[in-house]
Amino acid sequence: MNDAFAGAASFAALTLVKTAPILFAALGGVLCERSGVVNIALEGQLAAGAFAAVVVAGATGNPLLGLVAGVVAGALLGFVLGFAATRFAADHIVAGMGLNIFALGACAFGIVVAFRRPGASDEVAALGNAGEAALIAVALCAALGMHAFLYLTPWGLRLRACGENPAAVRDAGLDPARLRTIACTLGGGLTGLGGVFLALAELDLYSDGMTAGRGFIALAAVIFGGWTPLGAAAASLVFGALSALQFGLQRSGIPSEAMQALPYLAALAALAGLTGRARAPQADGVPEERRFD
Repeated sequence: MNDAFAGAASFAALTLVKTAPILFAALGGVLCERSGVVNIALEGQLAAGAFAAVVVAGATGNPLLGLVAGVVAGALLGFVLGFAATRFAADHIVAGMGLNIFALGACAFGIVVAFRRPGASDEVAALGNAGEAALIAVALCAALGMHAFLYLTPWGLRLRACGENPAAVRDAGLDPARLRTIACTLGGGLTGLGGVFLALAELDLYSDGMTAGRGFIALAAVIFGGWTPLGAAAASLVFGALSALQFGLQRSGIPSEAMQALPYLAALAALAGLTGRARAPQADGVPEERRFD
């Protein structure tokens, strides 16, 4: 009985660890898409947050400064996405993919510049177990806080209106492009915090490919969760549990490649099952607000 309880507790703890970066990115995606901007740059924002956190933590020896740097890096990419999608009416998918390519390439080059070797950084000062637990708590509280913000405050209503009918927001005397850019910047900061968790809580370094598609899994969680913070949190927990399950099945005889594919297969299955049933915000992905005039 004690062994079973210990095993369940260990699995639950590992699930939360695997959930946290996905949840931060998914919440960032919800904030962007509720404002009307499709954000497929989550992968790049995670990588930028992780890289900036490791570089600053390594240079200063202070992981808290690294945390701030990671959030700022994600927010900057979010701002670029929002600005391109609104002021330049860029295609959201193209802009997001461009940012992913840029961020992942820049991080790979930056590793060589900062640490004089390719592939991975040196180990740096990390947040430790206390920091890891604190960030998990922040992720869960952020889901509740975002739900309250979107559905219980005037600013949340305005933000959601940007994703449904930007023309109505403009008629109310507000600037939908400005609100969307702010949402993308804040969402990028949240996603960058997910990268910080990967680099300074779950690990203590940055390596190429460490995000391992978590940004795209987070995007699936956004859709699977119906573009709501609590729905995205529930979906992130499912994907986190599947990631944790890989370690529980290591001695089962199942090929390791199949276990590693579990979260990605689940994401594909979720998206396939929701095709035609989940409804995104009406203006989500529309580059120009004037189309709704």
